[in-house]
Amino acid sequence: MGLRLAFIQMMLLQRGSMFGWVPVCLAVGVGIFFSLTWEPSRAYLTGVVMAVLGLALLARRLPETVSPFAVAGCLIAMGFVLAGIRAHSVTGPVLGWRYYGPVEGRIVAIDRSQSDALRLTLDQVVLGKIAPRNTPHRVRLSLHGDRSADIVLSPGLRIMTTAHLSPPSGPVEPGGFDFQRHAWFARLGAVGYSRVPMLGVSHAERGQFSMAVFRIRMAASARIQEVLPGDLGGFAAALTTGDRSAISQDALLDLRISNLAHLLAISGLHMGLLTGVVFAALRIVFALIPAVSLRWPARSMAAGGALIAAAGYLALSGGNVATQRAFIIMVAVALCALMVNRRALSLRGVAMAAIIVLVMRPEALMGPGFQMSFAATTALVAIFGWIRDSGWRGGPSWAKPVIAVILSSGVAGFATAPIAAAHFNAIAHYGLIANLSSVPLMGVLVIPAAVAALVLAPFGLEALGLWAMGLGLRWILWVADTVANLDGARGFVPGPGPWVLPLLSLGFLFVLLWQGRARFAGLASMALAFALWYTAERPALLIADTGALVGVMTPDGRALSKPRGAGFVAKNWLENDGDGAEQATAATRWKAGEVEIIHLSGKRAAAEFSGCGAGQIVVSSVTWNGDKGAGCDYFGPERLRGTGSVALLRKPEGWKTVTARSAVGDRLWTQWPK
Repeated sequence: MGLRLAFIQMMLLQRGSMFGWVPVCLAVGVGIFFSLTWEPSRAYLTGVVMAVLGLALLARRLPETVSPFAVAGCLIAMGFVLAGIRAHSVTGPVLGWRYYGPVEGRIVAIDRSQSDALRLTLDQVVLGKIAPRNTPHRVRLSLHGDRSADIVLSPGLRIMTTAHLSPPSGPVEPGGFDFQRHAWFARLGAVGYSRVPMLGVSHAERGQFSMAVFRIRMAASARIQEVLPGDLGGFAAALTTGDRSAISQDALLDLRISNLAHLLAISGLHMGLLTGVVFAALRIVFALIPAVSLRWPARSMAAGGALIAAAGYLALSGGNVATQRAFIIMVAVALCALMVNRRALSLRGVAMAAIIVLVMRPEALMGPGFQMSFAATTALVAIFGWIRDSGWRGGPSWAKPVIAVILSSGVAGFATAPIAAAHFNAIAHYGLIANLSSVPLMGVLVIPAAVAALVLAPFGLEALGLWAMGLGLRWILWVADTVANLDGARGFVPGPGPWVLPLLSLGFLFVLLWQGRARFAGLASMALAFALWYTAERPALLIADTGALVGVMTPDGRALSKPRGAGFVAKNWLENDGDGAEQATAATRWKAGEVEIIHLSGKRAAAEFSGCGAGQIVVSSVTWNGDKGAGCDYFGPERLRGTGSVALLRKPEGWKTVTARSAVGDRLWTQWPK
């Protein structure tokens, strides 16, 4: 009876706070869907829907203290179904082989690749000798070589070129980032590159809203870069239009090392600052007009005006997933609450924003943007809510803004640091210092100056606002460069196992959302997550899915089979090891281990190889037709096409082989030989 009574009291204590668990349960269902290694059929999803209805009816008949668990089961199943529906709704053709030939399409996005090459995303694609029903909805091309002969690339322009295309690649190692899944939901059916000039086929279409907004964005970006040259203009264009194509790789690296790269993304910070400036300005204007302030709901009107400004900013920035998420979290929910005289920021509001995002784009759960945005927002709202309810005044009036900035930066940094480290394998040791030196200036100078530039633009005076904006951005870039060049500015951590982030997130949310002393049980989940992370085993041997690179773990770190080539794969392997070395440095570690690893890179190496013996592992990037010998484990192109990348773990009983195919399975977005 004692335990039953304690359980009843604990559940009754949760009254009024259960809504916060709705997006958590939906997220669990979405996570289960993406963790499967087989594809649920439409009939299976229909069965899950029927189970949801059954659980919903059951929940109405259960006692009040037990029914929340049935409701939780319904929500988990709903999250599973939502993810399945979304995955099937974006179904489109994916190129099944390497293609070289003519490519025609309409430009719908312009950005830069990690190698700093200009990159185009095309829709309405036409490929030579490929039927329309088998042609990908979108392809992405990186432009290499001499581009002096290119036409002026503009939004909506229909172009033609000759390009190399291939299907989106799988994870660079089993359990790694799945680009195939990312491309599936972006409707990218092929990626590749072109080294020949672009030819214009037809002018940009008029009358389409999305293309009109795209052209405005690019025109605004060009004007900003005209007034503010170099990285200043690139930074300003990224903040205002979402166009990052003009900022240099050196500046990007400094921003990442100093933990200021989040300032480039149009996120909740930018949306919050923009709407705050507009809201405050409108409140002042309305207060100066007695006829308005005395007769009309000035605060609600100001909130409505700020919401319109934020919607315009969303459109101008390109409206990508991250910006849509920021709009929903920091603007739509908060300002709508103000308009109906509710508290602007609350855990209920954050939960509502998370529900909207998960229903619209369930796949967002798997990305660092969603996880970091909601971790920071949830922690900030919860901490400042506890401070408000406790009655703590935060020191003298003059110190409150300073304390608030320090506290908010510390809380947001603490909440997002493990997620950032898990996804990017790096820790910015001086990130708090860099953010305290830069973020306040965003609110005091940069964003107000951007708003002023927008207001002055119709009069041709936008250069005044952009000049003031440049002052703030020049300081931020200087801070980034200074911090990035400090000794020990960045540390590296190995990638976590698959259970680390779920356990860490659930423990974090349990501490924040659960009512009563039992909330501290969430700390046990977080401790277990860090223990699993600390004890995670990295593969002793990694093989690229093309056979172009091999990596062997040694006491000095991972040894790579060659100093150049397959650079993206090498970079990811070393980062996942928590190793900050360059590929050329890692290649100097290559030595024979207990089991001899032989890497045949290229036709000449394969032709000169005489054969292998027992206990050897041979990896070849080209087909080798020689005598493989007895007991030799051979990984050639044919085998790797079916397995994807390969990891070998050293176990007492011998080698354990894990393939990308076994880790990912057969899903809608995977491309394995049948």
